[in-house]
Amino acid sequence: MFGNRPESLGKTEHSVSSGRSLFSTQNPLKPIMSKKKDQEKFNAYAINTNDAWEIDDRAMTLRILDKNDTNNTDDNDDSGLTSPKQKAEDILLTNAQQQKSTNARRSNVSTNSSSTTHSGLGRRLGDPSNAKISVPYRFTNNSNSSITKNAKSNILDVDQQKENKFKQIFDQSTVDLNDLRKASWNGIPKPYRPQAWKLLCGYLPPKTERREDTLSRKRDEYWSYVDQYYHTRTDSEHQDTFRQIHIDIPRMTPLMPIFQQILVQQLFERILFIWAIRHPASGYVQGINDLVTPFFVVFLSEFVENDADIENFPVDSLSESDRRLIEADSYWATSYLLEGIQDNYTFAQPGIQYKIRALEELIKRIDEPLYRHLKNQNIEFLQFSFRWMNNLLMRELPIRCTIRLWDTYLAEQDGFSQFHLYICAAFLIRFSKSLLRERDFQGLLLFLQNLPTHSWTSNDISILTAEAYQLKIYLKLFLYQSAMSAVENKQKLIQQLRTEANIDRIKLSTACKDLIKFCQDHENGDVLVIGWEKFDSDNPYKDKNKCVPL
Repeated sequence: MFGNRPESLGKTEHSVSSGRSLFSTQNPLKPIMSKKKDQEKFNAYAINTNDAWEIDDRAMTLRILDKNDTNNTDDNDDSGLTSPKQKAEDILLTNAQQQKSTNARRSNVSTNSSSTTHSGLGRRLGDPSNAKISVPYRFTNNSNSSITKNAKSNILDVDQQKENKFKQIFDQSTVDLNDLRKASWNGIPKPYRPQAWKLLCGYLPPKTERREDTLSRKRDEYWSYVDQYYHTRTDSEHQDTFRQIHIDIPRMTPLMPIFQQILVQQLFERILFIWAIRHPASGYVQGINDLVTPFFVVFLSEFVENDADIENFPVDSLSESDRRLIEADSYWATSYLLEGIQDNYTFAQPGIQYKIRALEELIKRIDEPLYRHLKNQNIEFLQFSFRWMNNLLMRELPIRCTIRLWDTYLAEQDGFSQFHLYICAAFLIRFSKSLLRERDFQGLLLFLQNLPTHSWTSNDISILTAEAYQLKIYLKLFLYQSAMSAVENKQKLIQQLRTEANIDRIKLSTACKDLIKFCQDHENGDVLVIGWEKFDSDNPYKDKNKCVPL
C-alpha cells in the first residue's frame, strides 16, 4: 500500500521547523486550524450538522447535497438536467433496492436478514452477515477467494496459539503489561478480552492478589457517585444535560434490539450523566454516548454464553448485582478513554478541529491525486471526517470490527488520541481507487457516507492497523529527514557567518539561538530528537551516530 511512500513523502520544498508537533512547519504546511477562516468554517459546519450523528444518514446526506446544489445553481439552468439532490435520492434508492435484494438472498442462509447496510453503528450491527465473530477471515470480490479446509485449519491453529499466549500471560501472578500490549496489538481472543481491556485501561491492577479489592473499591465508588449525583438530573442546572442524554440514547443504535431495552437505556443514562457531572469542562456532548457501547458489549460478554446472541440478549435475565458490575466497569473504562481525548468535546471541540486539519495535510502528502480529486469536487474533509473523529469510526464499521480496532487502540500508546489519525488516513486511502472513479460531488459524498464495510472482519482491521502503523513510521522517517536537513542548513549558516571577514555577531548569535531552540523544541516531541541521546522506540534512526551534534 505504501510501497512508494518514501519518494512521495520526500517531495517538499521546505524543511520542518521548530515549534509545533507532527504537521506544524515553518512554510509548507499551514498551522493546524490557526486561521480564523478555518474556525469559522468549523463553527458553520457544527451548526449546519447539529445532531448529524443521530439523524438518519440518508437525511443527513441529502441535507448536505441540497446545500451544495443551492450554492452551485446556475442562472442558465437547464430544466432537463437532474439536480444533485434528485440524483442523490435516485442513487440512495437504487442502493437500498440492491441491498434489499442482497438481504433477500442471504435469507436463504439466515432468517435474520432484515437490516440494511448503510453506514451507521445500529445498521451495521443488525446485518446478519456480521453475526459470527470468533473465526476471522477476509471477504473479497475474488471468485477464487473461498477458504479451503486447510486454510480454515491454519486460521484455527493461529487462534489457538494466540489463546495459549494470552493464557500464559494471565497465568502469571503479576501480568507483564508490556507483554500484554504486544500480544493485544494484533487482536485479543474473546475469552480474554474483558480482563485484558480492564488491565490496559489501568482499571485492573497487574497483580492478581490486588484485583478483587481494587474492583470492589472502584465499583463501590461509582455507585456512590450515582447516589450522590443522579437524583440531581432534574435540577434546573442539570436538566438540559440529562434531557439531551435521554433523547440520544434510544436512537444511537436503533436496529440493535439490546439497546432498545429500558434497563440498558437507563444504564447508559446513569453512566453518561455521572461522567458529565464529574467533567464540567466538557460536560455531555453528542457522540460520547456511542463510546460507551464497545465497553458495555465486551463487559457484558463475561456474563453471556459464548454462543449467545448479544445483540438480542435479554439483559433483565441477569441478576441486579451482575448488571451493577457491568455498569460500573463500563463507566471507568469510558472515563479512561475520554481522559485522553477530552479536547474533542470541550468548547469548540479543538481536538477534532486539529485532527481534521492534520488528516487533510497527511492525505495531501501521501495520496496527492486523491487529495486533488476531493478538492476539485469541492469536498471538504470536515464533511465526512468530523464523524470519524467524533465517533472514532464507530459509524463506519460493524461493532465487531470496532471492538477489534479498540484492541489495538488500547495496546497502542495514545491509541485513541494519536494513532486514530493514522487509522483514518489508512481507512480513506483504502477506498482511494473507488473515490477517484466518482466524478462529481454527490457521488463522492454518497460514497463517503456509505462506505462498503458491512462485510469487514477482524482480518480487515488487522490489515488496516498494519497499514496505519506503516504510515506512522514513514511519516516519522520523513519528518526526521526533514529536521536533519533543517539542522544542516542552520549549521551551514552559522559556519558561513563565522568565516566572514567582518563577523556580524548579532546575526551569528541569532542563528545559534535558532539552532538551539530548534533542537530543544524537538527534544520532547514523539517524532524527533536531534542532538540528544533520546529516541522514540519507533524511530528508524536509533543509532546515535545518525544525530547531528550541536
